Amino acid sequence: MKRFFLLLIVVCVAFSSFKENLHPYHVGSVEFNCNQKTKTFQISGKFFLDDMENALNKKYPKSLKFQDAKSHDAINEAFKNYCNDYMKLKVNSQFVKINYLGFEEDSESVDVYLESEVVNQPQKVETSVSMLYNLFEDQLNIIHIIINGNRKSEKLTFPNRYLYQQF
Repeated sequence: MKRFFLLLIVVCVAFSSFKENLHPYHVGSVEFNCNQKTKTFQISGKFFLDDMENALNKKYPKSLKFQDAKSHDAINEAFKNYCNDYMKLKVNSQFVKINYLGFEEDSESVDVYLESEVVNQPQKVETSVSMLYNLFEDQLNIIHIIINGNRKSEKLTFPNRYLYQQF
């Protein structure tokens, strides 16, 4: 748990220390946290706001702008489709449906929230995460999978998108 918060602080500092369009690193973070009460994976991701805006506009030829209230519904729909295309989850060798819940933004980053359908006793977890791979060939995504408080983390760099963990 301490490692997660330390990593989160580092990512937040990195997000807040770069000006828009000037950050030299292309990094994101995705956490798959298995909630024992709901028996679902609660999934959250954090990405640079300008990178995600550019990725959405490249994939869906529109003029979507974060921090523009008029674009909120269109961004929500594009983000939902984008997550569906670039994030997958398998538990115990079975694909698990992921439901998009929404996003939050601040001046430099955007957080996306998703939740899986109910899963029973996850032992083998496979993820496919290629967020922002459609934009950057140097994209790095840090992936955390947490089950019963047991955290396993890996970094995925373009073009690698697959992570397999056994619990």
